[in-house]
Amino acid sequence: MADFDVCVVGEINLDLILYGLPKELVLDRELLASRLAVTLGSSSAIFAHNLAMLGSKVGFVGKIGGDTLGKMALERLAAAGVDVSRVKQATERTTGLTVVLPYLRQRYILTFPGTMFELEYSDIDMGRMRAARHLHVSSFFLHRALRKRIVDLFRQAKEAGLTTSLDTNDDPENKWDRDLLEVLKHVDIFLPNDREAKKIAHTEDLSQAINLLAGLAKVVVVKRGSAAAICRSGQQQYSLMPPSVKPVDDVGAGDSFDAGFIHKFTAGASLEDCLAFANLAGAYSTTKEGGTEAFRDRIALSSFMRQKGETVGRDKPPLKG
Repeated sequence: MADFDVCVVGEINLDLILYGLPKELVLDRELLASRLAVTLGSSSAIFAHNLAMLGSKVGFVGKIGGDTLGKMALERLAAAGVDVSRVKQATERTTGLTVVLPYLRQRYILTFPGTMFELEYSDIDMGRMRAARHLHVSSFFLHRALRKRIVDLFRQAKEAGLTTSLDTNDDPENKWDRDLLEVLKHVDIFLPNDREAKKIAHTEDLSQAINLLAGLAKVVVVKRGSAAAICRSGQQQYSLMPPSVKPVDDVGAGDSFDAGFIHKFTAGASLEDCLAFANLAGAYSTTKEGGTEAFRDRIALSSFMRQKGETVGRDKPPLKG
């Protein structure tokens, strides 16, 4: 039996989120925010944290610096039950930090990469990866040291019998280079949002983008915020609206959506059920500030899922790779 349901390979840092900003950011003025939050950030860590809180057994492989920021991020991840014993610490380096400036449904995102750029293929414990049923990678374009070997990582996971998933997130350079397409051939579940899907496919037509991507990855799941999410597998396509909630903060909602989908997928659920649960997880994430704060409240999480007719935890046999 596998040691983990999911092995996450990725970046880990904190988010500093400033709320209540002025309408315009004016240079050389001392502008005021009304509130701040310091919370676990980075797509990979948010995904791993919330996946563990949903009931999956999660192992994390990554790199932090020898600083307080890295220690705090690692403690938050471990508190959710994620195994962090294979996270490397580069004592002379600095952990990354993201500053988020939310404006209604949009936000500025400013990231200091730090050790995000420094995770290498040689840092990955392949035995730990093979001890899982499923491999997930987020933030493809931030893994500058790892990127040239990500295809090898996915190839090894498939050879070991794991299922796989990938969420590229944004490309800070806005190049969307085509080396990603080779990786997608080894991806079972690809989880872009609608903008990312179109950028990767180099088209403004979402249907065309999905057609191209579905010819590479086995399943393509496109997140569309408050609009209906789309799931394509071969010639079958499903579309489902998320539940209506009063959003407080949509930071990390996409990563939470991913966690909901993969939690159900590794439990053997149908793609329709995976999509429905992903919508619930993404919506629930928006009910508190930050990407993980809602999921830290186990009682509220279970209550929300019960109200929506879902349970938190494994309920079906896992899929095989």
